[in-house]
Amino acid sequence: MTAERPRETFVAFDCEGDSCLGVVTHAQAAREAGVVIVVGGPQYRAGSHRQFTVLARELSAHGVPVLRFDYRGMGDSEGAMRTFENIDADIGAAVATLVRETGVARVVLWGLCDGASAALMYAQRDPRVAGVVAVNPWVRTEASLATAHLRHYYVRRLVAPDFWRKTIRGALDVGRVMRGVTASLRAARSEAVVPFLTRMEEGWRALRAPALFILSGRDLTAREFEAWAAQDPARRARLASPSCSVCAVADADHTFTSDAARAAMTRATIEWVARLCPAS
Repeated sequence: MTAERPRETFVAFDCEGDSCLGVVTHAQAAREAGVVIVVGGPQYRAGSHRQFTVLARELSAHGVPVLRFDYRGMGDSEGAMRTFENIDADIGAAVATLVRETGVARVVLWGLCDGASAALMYAQRDPRVAGVVAVNPWVRTEASLATAHLRHYYVRRLVAPDFWRKTIRGALDVGRVMRGVTASLRAARSEAVVPFLTRMEEGWRALRAPALFILSGRDLTAREFEAWAAQDPARRARLASPSCSVCAVADADHTFTSDAARAAMTRATIEWVARLCPAS
């Protein structure tokens, strides 16, 4: 934890006629770039168990100013509620605000879950974006969820000794389990086109800035992203390219609830941003 709380200021900024609220965490010995935290929804600028607040203050202690904000319709910001698929304008307004408030020339987008997906959809269109930190990116479809259940839930259950002990005792409805497996197999074969995934892949492919993917070891969303990336040779190649880094946090859940998991995620972020954006 940071020993001394950094200076923080509230900012209100316009986004297509609506007022958005954010918090700028300033840094004394600032680097040439700052970080905009793109929250996953439904969520607001503090994050689950205040993780965005903690992350912003740790980054500030290492010379990185941060803006965490509520996009329109969330938290204290005005406007109609919207999903992560429709916040390009919000991200752009937030980037402009951090540049104006801190004087940084470039910005790293940091996003969790569908915030990471939104960052990947947006980043390639803005030359101010120096990089993207995508944490457990959201790629969920009916097929991806079914595939993840098959690989990481049903297979584990079927090879577990306790499953067969309960089956022999008659304490488990095997028919219900097998119906679940059958339904998952059927859903996994579906090939529906999902617009946000198309935009996300196009954005990632067009991105000229580096990206860091942080993946939790105990998170189904992370497993779905790994499976999605592995399905396509081009995606596999991009993930393995020098412009992409992958950091696995073995004992972390989706929102890095434990102190150790949050510390590992924060350290990975700080080290990557420090390499990408040297001190001014």
